[in-house]
Amino acid sequence: MIVGILKEIKAQENRVCMTPAGVEVLRQNGHEVLVEKNAGVGSGFLDDQYIAAGAIMMDTPAEVFAKADMVMHVKEPQPSEFSMVRPGQIIFTYLHYAADEELTRAMMKSDSISIAYETVEGPHGGLPLLSPMSEVAGRIAAQEAAHFLKFVHGGRGVLMGGVTGVAPANVLVLGGGMVGANAAIIAAGMGAQVHVLDMNLDRLRYLSEIMPKNVIPLMSSPATVRALAREADAIIGAVLVVGAKAPKLVSRDMLKEMKPKTVLVDVAIDQGGCFETSHPTTHADPVFELDGILHYCVANIPGAVPMTSTLALTNATLPYAVQIANKGWKKACQDNPGLKKGLNLIGDKVVHKGVADAFGLTYTPVDSCL
Repeated sequence: MIVGILKEIKAQENRVCMTPAGVEVLRQNGHEVLVEKNAGVGSGFLDDQYIAAGAIMMDTPAEVFAKADMVMHVKEPQPSEFSMVRPGQIIFTYLHYAADEELTRAMMKSDSISIAYETVEGPHGGLPLLSPMSEVAGRIAAQEAAHFLKFVHGGRGVLMGGVTGVAPANVLVLGGGMVGANAAIIAAGMGAQVHVLDMNLDRLRYLSEIMPKNVIPLMSSPATVRALAREADAIIGAVLVVGAKAPKLVSRDMLKEMKPKTVLVDVAIDQGGCFETSHPTTHADPVFELDGILHYCVANIPGAVPMTSTLALTNATLPYAVQIANKGWKKACQDNPGLKKGLNLIGDKVVHKGVADAFGLTYTPVDSCL
């Protein structure tokens, strides 16, 4: 199979979907790898390193799309790339279709095969291709909350850990999954008082066992969210419904009850956001203020640390890329039920229910296409 590695073109996105070491593994499995020039520069990987690993360098994304059987990205295809996607071509990347109808319909029209990193499941459950970026995003979320709580950055002037005789910040984390747990660990490590809300008792029990004493896991309910939001200095939205839009847990009306300059960090913005007032921002312009509340809604948080993120991403995605390249997408998905969960679109058919439900599209069970 010919595998294409593209340079990311989304704003301030410096990750790359595969390291030179990953290219070498694909080459050892007998596959040709095309890499767009300068694809890895933002993550610290130079073209010469890709060439040494056996890659063939391409000058433009159009050349990669024209020749590759499978195209790999970090972020979803951008509008300038829609027309380059070929019928039957495999698009293997983070897609987050349920948050973007234009992208979904464009990829349906392209008649390609969409395998989304974020909906692939592991052999024992979980989301192995989303988890490494969720770890990064959760940890950065707590750091950004601390950053924007500073008065000089528009915040309330609150130090996360307080000092002797002064209470620490109150941090509310909505969601106790990978993002939420990592956000809580970092916020707690800075000395904050942290509440983590989740609706899964087993998960709450697990968090109670592993978290430090300044993290309090609680069962989530609308009343609990409202009560804790009023006392919070920072709220981190870390809720995920696999393949579907994130639920809106904080309404605009709730902003009026919060402390002035409370910081909201919406890590779920890739899936539409879990605050009603969220809209995507960038690393260059990460925050906006609405009703006196700061919103941080960067849609590619792990792109802030591209070297760490690229290494972590390749560790997770490479085994699946090898399976697809070795067997073809259909046989690989038949043999690996978790990889099959990654299928979102097959041609113009929507085979992930969360995506179909988001836009009122016809849902086709994936097995009927295999």
